[in-house]
Amino acid sequence: MQVTETLKDGLKRGYEITVTAAELDEKVNEKLAEARPEVEMKGFRKGKVPMALLKKQFGQRLLGEAMQESIDAAMSEHFEQTGDRPAAQPQVQMKGEDWKEGDDVLVEMTYEALPEVPEPDLSSISLERLVVKPSEEAVEEALQSLAENAQDFEDRDAGAAAEDGDQVVIDFVGKLDGEPFEGGAAEDFPLTLGSGSFIPGFEEQLAGVTAGEEKTIEVTFPEDYGAEALAGKLAAFDVTVKAVKAPKAAEIDDALAQRYGADDLEALKAQIRERLEAEYAGAARAVAKRTLLDKLDEMVDFELPPSLLEAEAKQIAHQLWHEENPDVEGHDHPEIEPTDEHMKLAERRVRLGLLLAELGNRAEIEVSDAEMTQAVMAQARQYPGQERQFFEFVQQNPQMQQQLRAPIFEDKVVDYILELAEVTEREVGKDELQAAVEAMEEE
Repeated sequence: MQVTETLKDGLKRGYEITVTAAELDEKVNEKLAEARPEVEMKGFRKGKVPMALLKKQFGQRLLGEAMQESIDAAMSEHFEQTGDRPAAQPQVQMKGEDWKEGDDVLVEMTYEALPEVPEPDLSSISLERLVVKPSEEAVEEALQSLAENAQDFEDRDAGAAAEDGDQVVIDFVGKLDGEPFEGGAAEDFPLTLGSGSFIPGFEEQLAGVTAGEEKTIEVTFPEDYGAEALAGKLAAFDVTVKAVKAPKAAEIDDALAQRYGADDLEALKAQIRERLEAEYAGAARAVAKRTLLDKLDEMVDFELPPSLLEAEAKQIAHQLWHEENPDVEGHDHPEIEPTDEHMKLAERRVRLGLLLAELGNRAEIEVSDAEMTQAVMAQARQYPGQERQFFEFVQQNPQMQQQLRAPIFEDKVVDYILELAEVTEREVGKDELQAAVEAMEEE
């Protein structure tokens, strides 16, 4: 077996692998000898079938296996000897369309090697971590928000007109061409005006109604309405307004706390402080991580595999295009060509990705099974009732496993670097932290 270099241009590599006919024949004979003791054939005792007959019967079938194993072994030996790590799966192509049994096998292998990644002095990095402690004002704001979400409604004065945000209690009967339709009627239905929970145009026509009023509302069902018989149809609803109620925020007391699962108001405040601390800490870590990545990006510079850059730039361009065109849900659209700005961003992402991966490998950082299980469970919660199917999908999909593992690994590497770096803490208000987060997101 022989491996000959045919290309070395930057990170691009090309090799020709030669597997001689004699090597293939020897490997086929080894496979036949290994299988011979278990082979039964008419006219021969088990394990006593002549090799020549075995080769005639099974040799052609084993030749392909021997060829693949020989090529795989040559590639593994090559990467072990050279230390090259391909950036993606090597492209392997057999040369010679007129190959026949008894000929040497020539295979062309091409790939892009991962670059040598320099190791920066992590202890020379200095950065600031913002610290925000929940203020009493923030706790009160959160309490007020909870009270508003837990709002009740109380009857307005007699004759008061319904306003946006009010609740109207109604009876209604929907009709198509004068005939009631299934599912189009209800009694004592509480509808909050402005909630958008009814067909477009329905709630707007109830603005200004008073208790006791009767009104006919005409609306057209959306073309994409779930019930096909109603989609795009004009319907009339006979509505009787039974009550008009104004929103009233719940009292901030122990009863409110118990509605949110706390023992009393003080316990609810403690929960709010804990939640705010976690939110502030998460935002501060995001800012510190961004600062760290900026510093790392400035500290290292090395050649990047063109194929990784191109793939990353295309992904960035595609993602940004969909963000700018949210109405296009599928991928049936013209190909999106990356711009110079996309390429610049791709360079940063690929460089930092390779750097973090190398630093993590050198530090022997791994993602544990428990961490993966936790990540899968968190994702599975987004599919209520289908958690089992999601678990099975992840188990059978290596690409999905990598998508879940990658951010965990990255965060663990970032934590490792932060332990080695010089990190100082500075206490600030939530407004300064918010400004730092917004500045980070605008870049």
